[in-house]
Amino acid sequence: MSVPTTRRAALGAALAVSLLAAGCGGSDTADDGTITLNLGLFGTFGYEEAGLYDEYMRLNPDVRIVEESVERSADYYRALQTRLVANSGLADIQGIEIGFVADIVANHADRFVDFAATGNADESLGHYYDWKVEEATTADGRVIGLGTDAGPEAMCFRRDLFEQAGLPTDRAELGALWADWDGYLELGRRYEASPTKPEGSAFVDSPASLFSAAVYQGQTAYDDEDGNPIPETSDGVATAWQHASTAADEGLTANLTQFGDEWNSAFVNGAFATISCPAWMLGYITTQAGPEASGTWDVAPLPGQASNWGGAWLGVTEASEHREEAIALVEWLTAPEQQVRMFTDSQHFPSSQVAAEDPAVSGATSEYFSGAPIGQLFADSAANLRFTPIGPFDTQIQEAFTEALSTIETDGRAPDEAFDAALAEIEQIVGG
Repeated sequence: MSVPTTRRAALGAALAVSLLAAGCGGSDTADDGTITLNLGLFGTFGYEEAGLYDEYMRLNPDVRIVEESVERSADYYRALQTRLVANSGLADIQGIEIGFVADIVANHADRFVDFAATGNADESLGHYYDWKVEEATTADGRVIGLGTDAGPEAMCFRRDLFEQAGLPTDRAELGALWADWDGYLELGRRYEASPTKPEGSAFVDSPASLFSAAVYQGQTAYDDEDGNPIPETSDGVATAWQHASTAADEGLTANLTQFGDEWNSAFVNGAFATISCPAWMLGYITTQAGPEASGTWDVAPLPGQASNWGGAWLGVTEASEHREEAIALVEWLTAPEQQVRMFTDSQHFPSSQVAAEDPAVSGATSEYFSGAPIGQLFADSAANLRFTPIGPFDTQIQEAFTEALSTIETDGRAPDEAFDAALAEIEQIVGG
């Protein structure tokens, strides 16, 4: 699973520096012929926890797998960028997060094996959703990694809070009521106006929740087809800002900072009733809310078009001393069978269409989320996703917009003024 770069609990830059100094590359071969394949990852990919490394080593006794992982992906990528420029200290296999895949595609593709040119290209690439492959493809057709998970979105909601506020809780009915974001906001007004809603609770956790989901429903989000930032003219930005700023201006949000301490606590204390919910968020909610909240949460379709938040790839570095063995390991870890296992084990939703259509995924329900048909909900979203151009500054651009949105509710800033402030900050980011 991957979460945007600043959203991880900080491990600290010192760890990233120490890992860089130590290096995680340097494949070796033991006296008995066993080779070591090193993986440089971030966050929680979950392969070790799911037992996939042990299984692969049983199937391939001549291979030893060593994973080094940095908790915070921003720290990980700063170290990786340095290694890529120096072409030194690289692991055989490096994790690539959606927040920095565009930079690698544009500036470091030559450091990675082209999976479109391997002998198993048809098999290793053919099972994916097209948009997942396209995001990791250069202008000249090189594919720099194979996809792991994806983050198709739905809407998570608190059944108990809806019931107290007198709102419907049937998933299909809610999906019809909030078929678009206007309907979602109207339901939010009903929630806020309800005399029986829980005291101190808001309809949605933050304007960022709405904005981050809606922005990728446009033809463009932050960039044009060449990866150039276009926040002023993007249809996705305009629509997302309109709806998110309305929610903030009307006080429909708890205005929490996502992944902050107060936000984490809010999953327990019921400070909000809805949150845009990529597939990996289910595990996050389960962890934060705890077992006592089982059955209070549910999942319904996302308002508007399909949207994606999150996902990663595994790339094999050209500097690897065991290139073919590393390719074979990546192909195995990302094969449909293993992607199915990662979903059933850890709810990492597949970026493989073949895996997503497997009954173990498409037929999955969640007892914690009130029996919601999570496999079908997220599979429907993934199947309807379309490729939206991405660029190297997307994470920073999104943060500028979401931070500006918070000032509307906190400081009473006018939406137009907040939008202009975000654009000014983005100009500094992109121009710098």
